[in-house]
Amino acid sequence: MAKALFIKKADLVKNTAISGNVDTDKFIQFIKIAQEIHIRNYLGTDLYNKISADIIAGTLSGNYLSLVTTYVQPMLIHYAMVDYLPFASFSIKNGGVYKHTSENSEIASKEEIDYLVQKERDIAEYYTRRFIDYMSFNQSLFPEYYSNTNDDIYPDKDSTFQGWVL
Repeated sequence: MAKALFIKKADLVKNTAISGNVDTDKFIQFIKIAQEIHIRNYLGTDLYNKISADIIAGTLSGNYLSLVTTYVQPMLIHYAMVDYLPFASFSIKNGGVYKHTSENSEIASKEEIDYLVQKERDIAEYYTRRFIDYMSFNQSLFPEYYSNTNDDIYPDKDSTFQGWVL
């Protein structure tokens, strides 16, 4: 089954600090991860699958198109950055794991990367709160939002990351 990405590289470049010359292969998997983990968590399985199928078929329109462009894409852009930033300076090759360096720049510290991740998470949570508020008032426009059954993912209504609970 084909997988649809809800954003393109241009969306990430236009709406974040990521440079346009970053190789797509370096971050495309983080878009997929963010979409499957974060976005599916807030859309629920049925609405996620409906949007994905419409994107693949080229039939995303009306309220669904508006939902994706106004609410889902901004969430995904910033959740993708949350997932990408900790790995941005590393490459894994046949010889091992490498950290990139440049002769005219300096590698950011872990604390600086953590700060950037938190800033991106704050932005993603803002857009997530907007999405949740919108869905609470417009749920009748999207019947798939509440049609999940059995082992489907039911939409999460809390937009904040409270850390891991062990």
